[in-house]
Amino acid sequence: MLLEREAETAQVAEALKAARAGDSSLLLFTGPLGIGRTALLHHLAAHTQDTDVRVLRANAAPMEQEFAFGVVRQLFDSLLTGAPEECRERRLRKHGCFARMVFADDAVPAGEGRESAAGEAVLHGLRSLLADVCADGPLLILVDDLQWVDTPSLRWLAYLVKRLHGLRAAVVCTLRDGDPRAGHPLLSEVTDAAARVLRPAPLTAEGTQRMIQEQFGEPGDEEFVRACHEISGGNPLFLRSVLVGLAVGGHRPTAGHADAARELRPTQLLERLAGCMRTQPRAVRDLAAAIAVLGDQGVPHLMAPLAGLDAIGCTAALRALHELGLLAAEQEPRFAHRVVQDAIESSMTVAERERLHDAAAALLYRGGCPAELVAAQLMAVTASRHPWSVEVLRSAADTALGRGAPDIAARYLRRALLDGSLSGEGRARLLIDLATAERGFDPAACERHISQAIPLLPSARQRAAAALRISPTIVGLTPPSVLDLLHQVAEDLGPAGSLEGAARDLSLRLEARLRHAGHEDPAELAVAVARLGGMGEEPSLGSAAERELTAVLLAAATLTARLPADRITGLAHRILEREPATSARVHSALPLVVIALAASDSVRGISSWLSAERHTARQDATVVDAFVHLEQAMMLTARGRAAKALDHAERAALLAEAHWQELGVMSTIALTGVALELRDPALTERILDRLGRRRSAGLALTAALQLLKAAQDTGQGRWNGALETLLACGRQLEASGWRNPVLFPWRPCAAALQVRVGDTPAAFALAEEEHLRAEEWGAPVAVGRALRLKGRLHGGNRGINFLRESVDVLRASANELELARALLTLGRRLRGGTEAEAVLQEAASLAAACGAPWLAERARTRNGRAAPAARPEAGLTRTERTVISLVGRGLTNQEIAAELGVTSRAVEKHLTNAYRKLGVSGRRELIRLLPRLQLENGS
Repeated sequence: MLLEREAETAQVAEALKAARAGDSSLLLFTGPLGIGRTALLHHLAAHTQDTDVRVLRANAAPMEQEFAFGVVRQLFDSLLTGAPEECRERRLRKHGCFARMVFADDAVPAGEGRESAAGEAVLHGLRSLLADVCADGPLLILVDDLQWVDTPSLRWLAYLVKRLHGLRAAVVCTLRDGDPRAGHPLLSEVTDAAARVLRPAPLTAEGTQRMIQEQFGEPGDEEFVRACHEISGGNPLFLRSVLVGLAVGGHRPTAGHADAARELRPTQLLERLAGCMRTQPRAVRDLAAAIAVLGDQGVPHLMAPLAGLDAIGCTAALRALHELGLLAAEQEPRFAHRVVQDAIESSMTVAERERLHDAAAALLYRGGCPAELVAAQLMAVTASRHPWSVEVLRSAADTALGRGAPDIAARYLRRALLDGSLSGEGRARLLIDLATAERGFDPAACERHISQAIPLLPSARQRAAAALRISPTIVGLTPPSVLDLLHQVAEDLGPAGSLEGAARDLSLRLEARLRHAGHEDPAELAVAVARLGGMGEEPSLGSAAERELTAVLLAAATLTARLPADRITGLAHRILEREPATSARVHSALPLVVIALAASDSVRGISSWLSAERHTARQDATVVDAFVHLEQAMMLTARGRAAKALDHAERAALLAEAHWQELGVMSTIALTGVALELRDPALTERILDRLGRRRSAGLALTAALQLLKAAQDTGQGRWNGALETLLACGRQLEASGWRNPVLFPWRPCAAALQVRVGDTPAAFALAEEEHLRAEEWGAPVAVGRALRLKGRLHGGNRGINFLRESVDVLRASANELELARALLTLGRRLRGGTEAEAVLQEAASLAAACGAPWLAERARTRNGRAAPAARPEAGLTRTERTVISLVGRGLTNQEIAAELGVTSRAVEKHLTNAYRKLGVSGRRELIRLLPRLQLENGS
């Protein structure tokens, strides 16, 4: 299908009409590579098949320029072979002399014989033969790619176009812009004789849309069409190559695939462009290579020196590249498409590329350009002899870290390590810098490079500082290799009591790391708690090292609940008062303070401190963002705002996929806490699936898995299995010394299950044990929860008194959802009356504020009847309604995502929210509920 070439076709039709009347002419089509000149000639040939017009066609090619009269043969072969035998013989007899010279298989060898073959007699004879043919009817002579026509054929064309009078022929030729042969004298003679020179324009957006429709059989989305039009610039060849590549890759013309269109680099187009460049003069190829090497670095003034051109030569080469259609704009050294750069690079040898990149680095360095620009060139060189290359790469790494790109910084530093002149302490410093960059995304590599650096450092203090660059494992097991390394450097450095200044701080930080590594060992936890007690009521917190050690000891005391919560709270807030809200703390043990505060039920006012670090300059943006979301999720969960916490927990989990060793366990535990609070079966199943693919021997993750599995079994009626799982979890936690009733609240769930399976005495015993532990710990949420459990187990006034006490205690707690649960239990136990109404109304209000509509609905129930309330679908957002409607039509998540132009993950998130709001466990229950929902506004 030929698009938007009606004007050009009309011009040829007009020329043919004039030729019938004996007014022959030459039309010339010009333009850059891929504009569609060849396609236009194909269309003209096909368009005249059913007429009396005889078409003679020839296609020139670069490899056939040495074949004398090759184009003439193409034009006349079909004329002679297709003619009746009598007519053919007559023409050959009449023009036999020159015909044998031109058409015989051994007529004209390459070289000297070619010029003699193109004598006046031959040229005239060929025209005479053409005149004989024109006597039978008009001719349409099509010659594609004049720039590659062999010289004898070109000589005849130049002869012919000056002698068209008396013929009935329209000659149509194409010429590609920017070709070095365009200045050939004979070619100039041909082009100068053209009656009209036509330049087909790039396709419009509408033309792009039509080509997309042709390729895919369906119209493209507006964004997809816009992307295809922008990247192709309306060039039909570029556009067709992109569309074919997308179709082969399984993409569809939707907005979701617009980015794929922008990133695609069609192989066929790349080969075509590379072939085009091979035919260009050296100056054009050198400038193209310089542009490819310097890319978008914003230094056009350096491209001419890199290419070895003066100003005049550079301007001429730039003009040639633009005429070829390879540049985005005239006199602007920027390629029209990324595939052009790929083609240029593929046409260079490895040695040529390295030489140019090394020369570019030197030019940029001498020009005072930023370090990252110079480093980008050095990255493409295997070995650079410049004495300044290592320092430039280190400087570039610092810049990358400062803008939150540690992976790029690590690439620069790895390249710097290839410098063979580095050894000893200098090499160690570079390894430490590399490890510092890697700890944000590759902890194993960080540890490996620190281990390589430590033997090269001359002092124990330097070795200790290097070891501390390895980020601690906040929740989970410290790798044995890291533990051995910390023990080694700590022993070399000596105890803190014998040191002063910076050395003492290093020793304290090493102690913090080693003590935290034992957080699953009950004996080590007991020693840590004793160490905290030995520091007095108000331990010194003046240095970052003292604060980090105190944070670790606080975590031990929190896990074991061996110190009261108010003591933990006081120390934790003192640490935060003195600790700057910066991102650097994510690579220390200080995040343990937030966990301690959540367990102590003392999270009011901490959100502002957590938010402050988000706005500080940081190096490891992804890790810091994940920690911020993790801590916000923990704080919101501790306040009973589980619905709001879910968003933060899911964001942290998504970021943790690429940082599992540092963040995976913490993010999963945070998400587990949210799932247990929301009692969301779909979310629980998703987390369990995630944990199943990420097995870990760490106690925290194991306990989270057991709590979730028990919740899932309970929801599905497998009470005995759930109870067994919870009791096993409890035994494991107790054996490790983890006694905190807030962090892992397994007893209330186990007691409720014991009642269900008929073991009431065991339930009472667990409830008493939970109350005792909660009183020892002293956090209001723990005590209030334990009292509510006892109130549920005990009947009569005794149970009501426990529940009243639970409500009173929980009013001092930050967890309003736990208060709502206690109020609901108390209100239902009171069984009517003014007090019950007031208590249930408060429970419903708190539950709604906490984002727990199922709990609010239960609180609105009176005497077995539900009070008038909004329909369950009333809380759905418009998008959630739309997604549910599409589920009702039988669409899968992937099909819904394609319909809405969003990701499958977004659809899953909307469905999860809808399940929670509607109180269903999954798609099957949702489909059963659909007939009772009113979703008119959902689509």
